[in-house]
Amino acid sequence: MSRLTAGLATVTVLTVTASGCVTVHGEREVVPSATRAEAAQALTDFTVAYNKADKAYDPALDAGRVTGAFGATTQAGFTARHVTSPGGNPQHSDLALTDASYTIPKQAGWPRWFVADTDSNRDQDDKGPGDTRWLLLFVRGGPDQVWKLAYLSIMGAGDVPAFKKDKDGWAEPVRADDHALAVAPKDLSADYASYLQDGKPAVFADGDHTSGWREARRKNAVQSGRISQFVDQPLSDGDFAPLGLRTADGRALVFFAARHFERRTAAKGVRLDISADEQALLTGQVNSSLTREWISNELALVPATGAVVVANRVQGLVATKGE
Repeated sequence: MSRLTAGLATVTVLTVTASGCVTVHGEREVVPSATRAEAAQALTDFTVAYNKADKAYDPALDAGRVTGAFGATTQAGFTARHVTSPGGNPQHSDLALTDASYTIPKQAGWPRWFVADTDSNRDQDDKGPGDTRWLLLFVRGGPDQVWKLAYLSIMGAGDVPAFKKDKDGWAEPVRADDHALAVAPKDLSADYASYLQDGKPAVFADGDHTSGWREARRKNAVQSGRISQFVDQPLSDGDFAPLGLRTADGRALVFFAARHFERRTAAKGVRLDISADEQALLTGQVNSSLTREWISNELALVPATGAVVVANRVQGLVATKGE
C-alpha cells in the first residue's frame, strides 16, 4: 500500500442518461452493471484523478473518484503527506494501469459494480511487468453518480481465478447472504475480526493474513518497556459492504473490509516513537500511549465447504490518537 500512496432506487422506470444510454432503475430488471466502454472510462477517470492527487498530495483532487476501504486509506495518506510535504510529492511518477480486462456482473438495482483486472507499473515484487495483477472494484450508487474505486487487491498473475460467465460474457455476482458458501459474504468481516482476536471461528486457512498475522502480533506484543494491545472490528456498511463474484470452479472471490486498532503503551520513562505521517494524523498528545487505527481491504476465496483463503490484504493507516 505504501507504494501506492506513499473514501436505491426501488421504482421500476426507464430513463435516458446524458450519454443517451437507457438505464434501468429498480429491483426487478437484471442487467449488466456497466458496458465495457463505461468500465474502461471509469478506470481512466480514476487514474487521472489519482495521479493529480498523488502529485499534489491533495486528497480533494481524487475524492470524487474513490470510496470505501480504498478511499478511506488513500485519503488519509494524502492528508498526512499534505502536512509533511505541502509542496507536493517530489518523487511523483504517474500510476499506469494497462492490459485491462473487465469482469462485469449482471444484477438488479443499485449500487452497481464491476472489477477491472489490470497490469500496473508498480508491481508489488519489482521483478518487472506482468508479475502481479491489480484487481480494482468500482461501485456506482445510482444513475446520477460516477463510478468510484472502493477496493484494491493484488494477486499473482497466475493466481487470479477464472470467473463464471454466461454466453454473453457477463459474470455472476454472489449474494451477500449466500449460505451455500462456507461463510456468507455478509459475515466475512465479522468472522475475520473475531478470528484475529481469539482464533475463532476457525474457518480461515493458515496464511500471511490469518495465522501469520496473529503470530506476528503475538511476537510484537511486548517489547522493551512497551506493550501493544490489538482490537479488530467488522466494517461492512455502505460502500464498505462485501462484494463477490462466482468463480468457474464454484467458489466465490469476495472483497471485504475490516478495521483494526493497535494501542501501544510505554512504561514510565520509555519513549514512544511516532513517524511524521502518524504525527500529521494525530489527535491528543502522546504521553504514555499511542493508538493507531487502520482500515484493511481483504480478498478472500470462499468455497462451498472447507477453509476460506485470505489471498491478499491492503492496509492503510487512517488515524492516530495520543494519551
